[in-house]
Amino acid sequence: MLFNSLTFVVFFAIVVALHSAPLPWRVKKFNLLIASYLFYAAWNPPFVLLLWISTAVDWKAAQWIYNSDSKARRRLFLTLSLATNLGILGFFKYGEFLLENFQTLMAAIGVAYEPPSWSIILPVGISFYTFQTMAYSLDVYLKRAKPADSLLDFSLFVTFFPQLVAGPIVRPSQLVPQFAEPKRATPPQFYWGLGLMTIGLFEKIVLADSFLAPAADAAFGAQKALAPLDAWTGVLAFSGQIFFDFSGYSTIAIGAALCLGFALPNNFRFPYAAIGFSDFWRRWHISLSTWLRDYLYIPIGGNKKGRIRTYINLMITMLLGGLWHGAAWTFVIWGGLHGLYLAAERLLREIVPEQKWFSGWPFKLAMALLTYFLVNITWVFFRAQNFGDAMTMLASMFALAKAPEKVLYWNEIIPAFLVITGMVATHWAMRSTTKEAVIEKAPAWVIAAIWAFMLFMLVITQGSDSAFIYFQF
Repeated sequence: MLFNSLTFVVFFAIVVALHSAPLPWRVKKFNLLIASYLFYAAWNPPFVLLLWISTAVDWKAAQWIYNSDSKARRRLFLTLSLATNLGILGFFKYGEFLLENFQTLMAAIGVAYEPPSWSIILPVGISFYTFQTMAYSLDVYLKRAKPADSLLDFSLFVTFFPQLVAGPIVRPSQLVPQFAEPKRATPPQFYWGLGLMTIGLFEKIVLADSFLAPAADAAFGAQKALAPLDAWTGVLAFSGQIFFDFSGYSTIAIGAALCLGFALPNNFRFPYAAIGFSDFWRRWHISLSTWLRDYLYIPIGGNKKGRIRTYINLMITMLLGGLWHGAAWTFVIWGGLHGLYLAAERLLREIVPEQKWFSGWPFKLAMALLTYFLVNITWVFFRAQNFGDAMTMLASMFALAKAPEKVLYWNEIIPAFLVITGMVATHWAMRSTTKEAVIEKAPAWVIAAIWAFMLFMLVITQGSDSAFIYFQF
């Protein structure tokens, strides 16, 4: 079930009505749990079984970990949780990738191996809820939290429909306690939630799908050498498309939860105004970057074991972060480039004094534009279907490709550049503030006019039934 569908509008209206009805809190939570299962089952009903398996295993594993005094038994139960979650993720998401690479390895040593056909469907959002349930077991093992008191509350934490399939990746401490007492949105919360849902739909349907996707899809779909203008338009358009698509989903999720009285963490903070790559990852997909930091980078040593080990830990974290996004070497390269960027930035900060690094807005602006430029280089590997297409696109961008062709028309180029220019300018203007702070200060008539404009644009674009990009992850 897509947020950008009439089916979801009807579904959400029914959920809000039931949540607002004079029913016991336990009944309302049960209604939310059933609604969450129905929401997920709308894609493929049998995959609800995976949610049940993750829920049951992590619920019991966390209790066994918490109640055990033996370090060996605690590790055993943690291993059970991790093996179950990573096993499910590995089978469905990486099985075909591993088979293909094993076949290539065998061919390299002269062994003809023909793997069995792989026709496994990837469960939508599996990477998100797998990380979320693993965080629960890990927090209990690390004694950061106690197990949930109620199986109903924990089940709802795993399946809460607004953020189930594409985040934000919520920590147990952020959501489970909210189920303990009755929650119902106040009028200001409800209106703000509807406003956020409108913003998110506007980002997805109008900006990502209508203005940017045509140029990005045409450029990357050409699979041949392009004129530099077409190549840069396609790459820049994709940088905006993936931001508005993913930010749009997160914003809708946060707004939908708020309409029910629940708070979800922010997942984006104007990332294209980042000054450097550590700043970028504090602003882009915040719930994933903090998850990787807390559950991978720090446990393997972080920056506490010397300079070389720090760089190695950065690379391991970002390479695995790239692989988390997709079972393809292009995603590994994408993560590896971000790892190299982070390592280079860390080295530069050791060489250049901190006060010089941040002195003056011209330098900050230049560093922000350099960061955005380098981020766009990584997006080539993220979007390209294979390594060859990525290299062709990079060669086209820098006028190094042979026999480049024009594939984009001005009615694709001009809208893309207008939106991208507006996006980068807005991110820079908003880099030190929040949407909430700006809207709180804005006159009511301005808010009403902007809201009406977004609704008007949603109507004239006649909606969109395209899935969100991060559903494939």
